Amino acid sequence: MLHTHNRQRRVLRTSLTLIAGLGLTVAVTGCGAADTGKSSGAGSTDSLTLTVPSWVGAEANVAVAKYVLETELDYKVNTKQMGEVIAWDALSKGTIDAVLEDWGHPEQEAQYVTKQKTVVSGGDLGVTGHIGWFVPKYWADANPEVTTYKGLNKYADQLKTSESGGKGQLLEGSPDYVTFDDAIIGNLDLDLKTVYAGSEAAQITQIQQNYKAKKPFLTYWWTPQWLNAQVDLVEVKLPEYKEGCDADPKKVACAYPNTPLQKWLNADFAKDGGKAAAFLKAFKWTAEDQNEVAKMITQDKLSADEAAKKWVEANPDAVKGWLA
Repeated sequence: MLHTHNRQRRVLRTSLTLIAGLGLTVAVTGCGAADTGKSSGAGSTDSLTLTVPSWVGAEANVAVAKYVLETELDYKVNTKQMGEVIAWDALSKGTIDAVLEDWGHPEQEAQYVTKQKTVVSGGDLGVTGHIGWFVPKYWADANPEVTTYKGLNKYADQLKTSESGGKGQLLEGSPDYVTFDDAIIGNLDLDLKTVYAGSEAAQITQIQQNYKAKKPFLTYWWTPQWLNAQVDLVEVKLPEYKEGCDADPKKVACAYPNTPLQKWLNADFAKDGGKAAAFLKAFKWTAEDQNEVAKMITQDKLSADEAAKKWVEANPDAVKGWLA
């Protein structure tokens, strides 16, 4: 979304904010520390708490996991909206029990997984994430040079906006996303300026408007994302990613890597969380699955619970595999 993106890379998505425009409908609660699979009181069901990041693909993970946990395993699932670094802290303290989509936070892993041992791996989500710079195919077809960073300066004038200060605009999402784009622009001597839409939802709106009008644009973007099925984007070739090329955030001048997205569990919950912990470790699906649920929420205007129910009912074999 955050977004260099794997467990050995620097964080690129963090402190994300709620995206109301994407119809985030998973319940947000003010509950305290999660009950790690234990009964929270007389007559109550077992409960756990999941964090909901503010991009819709991650919301889709939580929606489906929540639906299965509640309908198949009789758990009460609470959810909390919070930024990624904050979520790691909460995960360590047991305020939340699991993070289902992490794009890589090496500092937090070193602190909580290696040193304190309060967080443990929940395994791969099954989805590989990638971030890059993208242009619309219609513009790339007319101007093939824009598909490589070396050709962008020649066409920077076509990317100028009222907000880009005489330079070509590189459209970003939330200002809370941590990216290397300013460093890449400076280190590659590009005539560009990052301009933030404000959220994933606002960024999507701008992409859709530009695409409909056949305007040239350049945007920070990622996969998987449901919008990629509706707009034809071409990735701009940046210098090849090599191990360590992003070690110093100020010196980054390379592409973003491909990142297998990870799940993380509170250590006590992983040990004592019973069927809920076992299910979350087994929960794994594809980018296509995630995009399908995300599209139901954003485009079909279903609630998160409705989208999850529809997907689960259409994919019984996948659910059986998670519960086996």
